[in-house]
Amino acid sequence: MIESKNPYTGELIEKFKELTKSEIDKALDKASNRFKKWRKTSFKERAELMNKAAQELKKNKEEYARDISLEMGKPITQAIAEIEKCAWVCEYYAENAENHLAPKKIKTDASKSYVSYEPIGVVLAVMPWNYPFWQVFRFAAPALMAGNIGVLKHASNVMRSANNIQKVFERAGFPDDCFQNLVLGSSKIEDIIKDKRIKAVTLTGSKPAGAAVASTAGSEIKKSVLELGGSNALVVFKDANIEESIETCVMARFQNTGQSCIAGKRLILHENIVDEFVEGFVKKVRELKSGDPLDEDTFIGTLARVDLAEDLEKQIQDSVKAGAKIVLGGKRDKAYLEPTVLTGVTSEMSMFREETFGPAIGVTTFKTDQEAIELVNLSEFGLGVSIFTENMDFAEKIVPEFEDGAVFVNELVKSDPRLPFGGTKISGYGRELSADGIREFVNKKTVYFK
Repeated sequence: MIESKNPYTGELIEKFKELTKSEIDKALDKASNRFKKWRKTSFKERAELMNKAAQELKKNKEEYARDISLEMGKPITQAIAEIEKCAWVCEYYAENAENHLAPKKIKTDASKSYVSYEPIGVVLAVMPWNYPFWQVFRFAAPALMAGNIGVLKHASNVMRSANNIQKVFERAGFPDDCFQNLVLGSSKIEDIIKDKRIKAVTLTGSKPAGAAVASTAGSEIKKSVLELGGSNALVVFKDANIEESIETCVMARFQNTGQSCIAGKRLILHENIVDEFVEGFVKKVRELKSGDPLDEDTFIGTLARVDLAEDLEKQIQDSVKAGAKIVLGGKRDKAYLEPTVLTGVTSEMSMFREETFGPAIGVTTFKTDQEAIELVNLSEFGLGVSIFTENMDFAEKIVPEFEDGAVFVNELVKSDPRLPFGGTKISGYGRELSADGIREFVNKKTVYFK
């Protein structure tokens, strides 16, 4: 049985019976058969259904958000915002999918030659708990609009949300089996990827999980897209607007209780502004209200599981032992960890080297612009970086120096349906969202007429 527990109260929410081997086989059969019909539907038909999915999300956002908060501790107002963002991505692809996948004419010596973008079949999505709706919808909306079929293996601790996602598509009127949630544990993933009815796989999660999925998909010569987390830097140069930068950096680190792949996790400050910035930053963090995730005033909830809070606590303690200083927070109570700020963090410490998944951040200082760039690139992750400066010419000049998949100037790194999303190095490969995302799981077919 798979259990969903409330991390704030520790209470059992619901138990879910895992699918048997024969039930998985039946589900994949249904998905494969549905693809034969779904691929022949028009963009107009798909768009009408996708817009209905957006309407369903908006109509019942409180229902879906409440289960998110209960299962993984996300503050309710942030959970509602997550559902609303899912509606946005549905509307975006309903409007833009046909244009993104329009045949591309190419002039050659042929009488006519072009590239067409055609669906490939059933795509498996292996998704995490931290944004239990958004991570899935940013895959599902483009996949279904492209004419593919989606099957989901969600994180075990958010299985009610996983079932709710399937419910959204059912309530919207999608044909049966266009999107199915498979209630199963991680041990079944390898066999499903190897199944001939699965044509590709996308995963958002940890490096070990991504490496395992990529290895299996590679052995079967199947396409994979991986988003494997990050250790995004927040780089504040000496000419930055301090007050505005503080506001943005606090949100970048602490929204979703710090449990975000694209959260700012390394605060890198010019030595001339460090005292002023840290004082203002700590003051703002103190004002963040912790408490019951279902309370509308709560900004900091619990971490999704006790072991996750323990892991983050160890990273903090290891950094303190190495010479860092806690200037705020640091205490843990079960799955709750106080918002924590450390100063004196160097590039050798856990808080700098490792991904910190929760409400804690370390401050590192730099003297020169080149040193700041080197500190950012020192990470083995490469998802995104935020830089803060009033000099836009300077910002444009240094953007190419960063090795990450995204650079945001005077803004936190965020995913937007209109922009490609993905990383470099051990943050993964491939892109989600925008035209790039919908073209990941299609057959880019060359067509040539003599």
